[in-house]
Amino acid sequence: DEIVKMTELDLKTIDAIAVAKGPGSFTGLRIGSATAKGLGLALDKPLVGIPTVEALAYNLYDVNGLICPIMDARRKQVYTGLYSFSHEVKDGTHLTEAAFHVEEQQMAIAVEELISKLNAYKRPVVFLGDGVPVFTAYIEENCKVPYSFAPAHVNKQRAAAVAALGEEYYKAGKLESAEEHKPEYLRLSQAERERMEQHGNS
Repeated sequence: DEIVKMTELDLKTIDAIAVAKGPGSFTGLRIGSATAKGLGLALDKPLVGIPTVEALAYNLYDVNGLICPIMDARRKQVYTGLYSFSHEVKDGTHLTEAAFHVEEQQMAIAVEELISKLNAYKRPVVFLGDGVPVFTAYIEENCKVPYSFAPAHVNKQRAAAVAALGEEYYKAGKLESAEEHKPEYLRLSQAERERMEQHGNS
């Protein structure tokens, strides 16, 4: 309500609602999804579910090389994906707008496996996300390709990146109904893992 008042926005005029659909904090994802679903149902508007790691990569719009967001998933694992941007030359002199490419979909993997993947790509890479300070030492010791770390002001999740990528996906028709939308956790919660361990995975 406060944002609507501040921006003098009529919610009925929006086209869709972009929401980060995960991975991330289980509670945070549920709250975000419930809010987006509620608005979508009330306004009869579609949702654009944005993978959290893709939105994080979109912070680095139009950088060269691979973009590798890493979110600390604990247990020496990261939530990650691999992304890049490209251009085409138009009219012989002008570049088209940067096109966002998903090289590898978001996943939960061991940091060792991620660095092995990056070494196999043999392309420069930029790291960002809350996993950077956790795994900096490992990256420095094991990454064989040229790499760098994103500066602090674009290193974390930003709602603006979710919205900007949401607009692109809306134009591409990547929509879902409020009823269809659900978070993507990528891993079981700690409570679910502990319950499975107690019951012998049954």
